[in-house]
Amino acid sequence: MYQIKTLNNISPLGLSRLSSNLFAVDEEGASPDGILVRSAAMHEMALPGSLLAVARAGAGVNNIPVEKCSEAGIVVFNTPGANANAVKELVLGGLVLAGRKVGKGLAWTQSLAGQGDAIAKLVEKGKNQFVGPELAGKTIGVVGLGAIGVKVANMATHLGMEVLGYDPYISVEGAWSLSRSVRHCVNLSDLIAQCDYITLHLPATKDTKGFVNDALIAQMKHGVRILNFARGELVDTAAMVGALKTGRVACYVTDFPSEALLAAEGAVCLPHLGASTPESEDNCAVMAADELSDYLLNGNIQNSVNLPSVSMPRSGGSRVCAVHRNVPGILAAITDVAGKAGLNIENMTNKSRGDYAYTMLDVAGSVGEADAQRLMAVKGIIRVRVV
Repeated sequence: MYQIKTLNNISPLGLSRLSSNLFAVDEEGASPDGILVRSAAMHEMALPGSLLAVARAGAGVNNIPVEKCSEAGIVVFNTPGANANAVKELVLGGLVLAGRKVGKGLAWTQSLAGQGDAIAKLVEKGKNQFVGPELAGKTIGVVGLGAIGVKVANMATHLGMEVLGYDPYISVEGAWSLSRSVRHCVNLSDLIAQCDYITLHLPATKDTKGFVNDALIAQMKHGVRILNFARGELVDTAAMVGALKTGRVACYVTDFPSEALLAAEGAVCLPHLGASTPESEDNCAVMAADELSDYLLNGNIQNSVNLPSVSMPRSGGSRVCAVHRNVPGILAAITDVAGKAGLNIENMTNKSRGDYAYTMLDVAGSVGEADAQRLMAVKGIIRVRVV
């Protein structure tokens, strides 16, 4: 039986995917085979030697020490697309907030309490201060065409907007899902210069930190409206506050408040509501549990952030799974050890991702502990297990 440790409250719908006769789930397990986590910080956590995989019920993995896990042969999963609809719907609200000054209008209207019969006249007299543009006919740039970005781009076409998309790493699946009405820009500068609205859907990496900065804002239309429901660190806060002061940016809608932004005229700050729907939490938990289950039971990897996606139908008596360095000669060494151990390989697959790779062998008969140890002795092998 596999031990699964939860570091946050995980949706019961997700936990129900882990069969009670195969998995024991609790919050206190000292030697877990797998961890299910949402937002709990793991960087200072000691990773037990038993740990095989971490599944994040969400897209971002900033709370997980991914490289440390890679070095230990621990697979890290996330759940891309599980919260995509929730974020897309909030982006729709953000587009309206960016143009129509709804937030300020609500606050002003509340200030009229106590005016009695005069309220109707006061509303008609004061509403002009909240006038803003319609979305139809405007140009929006969607930067990042992953699961969320594609949904946002397609939604914007139905709002009557001219939609430009930019993503040099768009997946085949993303390209197939994208509406033909979306114009894919090869050059970011082409998109930036044309848009009335720009919405960010990028991952947070060392390369994308401060993606929106003084230099990029200088290329934008005067009065552009920017939305950020991806990650706060994508935007240089000082540059954004300065652009709001000059009017270069008319409005900045973000799901990531800060002291400076809360005080900035033209900034609309929401309390990180992007994935905060019960449907999204259920979807993320179900996907994370399924990923964890398939890896522990079958060795298959899907939606890992540190290892390649590898899946193979079961054949043979035993399956050998090896996490290893992506170095020349290692496959030959693995098959050589298998041959010397008398293991007949019936099926095999191997894929790499950056510095790491993953190999699965289906072999006839059973694989003993001694055989696994011989494989572990191969230079470059990080972890071997038999399922």
